[in-house]
Amino acid sequence: MGEPVVEDAATGEGRAYLAAAGMASAGAVLLCGYEFLRSPANTLFKAAYGKAALPYVTALVPVGVIAAVYVYGKLLSWVGPRRTLLATTAGSAGLIGLLYAAIQRWHFMPATWALYVLKEAYIVLIIEQYWSYLNSTLGTETAKKVNGPVCGIAGLGSVVGAWLVGRSAERLGAVAFVGFAAGATVVAGVVSDFVYWRCGAPRGEERATKARRHEAVAGDVMGLRLFRGFPVLGVLLAVVVVTQVVSTVLDFDFQGILQDRIPAVDRQTAWSGNFFALLNAVALGMQFVAAPLLLRAVPLPAVQVGIPCVHLGTCLYLLARPSLWSAGVAFLVFKAIDYSIFRAAKEILYIPLPFDARSRAKEVIDVFGYRFGKGGTSVVVSAVQQAVIVGERALTVAALAGVFVWGALAIPLGKYYRRSE
Repeated sequence: MGEPVVEDAATGEGRAYLAAAGMASAGAVLLCGYEFLRSPANTLFKAAYGKAALPYVTALVPVGVIAAVYVYGKLLSWVGPRRTLLATTAGSAGLIGLLYAAIQRWHFMPATWALYVLKEAYIVLIIEQYWSYLNSTLGTETAKKVNGPVCGIAGLGSVVGAWLVGRSAERLGAVAFVGFAAGATVVAGVVSDFVYWRCGAPRGEERATKARRHEAVAGDVMGLRLFRGFPVLGVLLAVVVVTQVVSTVLDFDFQGILQDRIPAVDRQTAWSGNFFALLNAVALGMQFVAAPLLLRAVPLPAVQVGIPCVHLGTCLYLLARPSLWSAGVAFLVFKAIDYSIFRAAKEILYIPLPFDARSRAKEVIDVFGYRFGKGGTSVVVSAVQQAVIVGERALTVAALAGVFVWGALAIPLGKYYRRSE
């Protein structure tokens, strides 16, 4: 079939809304499959090797992510964005299916190492390709309206997936959901490719073809030269890494206090399930209501600075009055904003950039940056804990330090947006 081309992000508003709805639907299916995979991957690994091995497998995540981004860059240079999305989606589904067979049929438990790393790498690699497409299809004003709801529709898939795992894992077995995850990934690939066929190639894709081939020959398959030409990309990478440092230490802080306050396994599991149900509900509300309203009513530079200011308040409250309540509030607020306003605001910054920055450099930032920040922080905290006991108060101080750095980085992001307007 022929492939229509979107010539300009500011034209074809109906097509832009269709693209947003389609990629949001693909995201919902993909995230549902990810929830099918996430809990079983964690549980199967701990059952085989114990929780003490988690820092070691987490340390492998950035390595796996670098390999995935490199392969993505090569494919993008060779076959373009549509076929790259198809290849990475099909490849992810195939690997999940292969590891499912290794565990289910052959009881080859070393496969749980690969499964753990894969579940951290494939989801961000594919989701960020959805966002790369939308950033090359939507105009800035349209993005302010729809980015929040796109997050919300996709987030509904994760809610449904997690609910199904909770309802059926004991009856069907954890390994069965690994197979379901492979199937959901295939369906997501079909939906996303339909969006490409129906709504057209991303803006600037044809003009970038020769440049992509040149970069492939020059060996810059990850688009690292773009960071020199567009300094905002380096700032965005730093912001993503810092946010994941804050997220990880707040998670450790929350989990540590939760373990101390509610040590009983079943009671803690029930409390945690209710907490994450509340977190998802708050995030959905912010995705559908708060994000679109805020991005249309408040200048984007003010939003970028305001987000770390909110986290500064919750972290100071946690530091002053450490408790399960204050730790839960700090972690919940961070995650709810991260899933909604922060994501929607960050994606708008990519729109004025050239195609390869929106497709190639973005994967380095939002795939490697997220997982490197999370994995690196986990390894550092684990290493420090081997030498000295790290209490929750020290983790809160680390989160505060990260928030201050984040606030400082938000200022040049605001200046860049004003210039791009």
